[in-house]
Amino acid sequence: MSAKAPSKTNAARLLDALGIPYELRAYEVDPDDLTAISVAKKIGMPPEQVFKTLVTKTSDNDHLFAVVPGDSELDLKKLATAAGIRKVELASLKDVEPLTGYIRGGVTVLAAKKPFPAFADETIELFDTISISAGQRGLQILIAPADYLRATEATLADLTKTVHTESHA
Repeated sequence: MSAKAPSKTNAARLLDALGIPYELRAYEVDPDDLTAISVAKKIGMPPEQVFKTLVTKTSDNDHLFAVVPGDSELDLKKLATAAGIRKVELASLKDVEPLTGYIRGGVTVLAAKKPFPAFADETIELFDTISISAGQRGLQILIAPADYLRATEATLADLTKTVHTESHA
């Protein structure tokens, strides 16, 4: 254990205010590799338990959060269907911080600048504990999925693309 405990982020303070238990886990940041798979290795969790938060833009110029497993890819059509809208695309990277208050690699639904509707992949319920960004690079929140869903008011849906492991010509 390092002598200095990680400082509380707004996301952690929100969980404290809601009385939700969680654990903060710090890791070494590699600015060239901010993938959830890399974070999973560093915090010692399987990538499917480390959820990444993506910011998307709807055809009506609204925004949504999509929370998907670190080893999966967001299916934009499935998100649009879950949200009951025609079309959705990933928000431009330059818009992420102004919209959420968080930088890439540190985005979380918790205590984001604007409370956009959140959608979480249904696999989130398969685990006792999941990991999400604590709102800054180098810090993850480990939390029970039910508590995360309660704190974010996220809607559960099938949001990921099926990734085939065998190669097909």
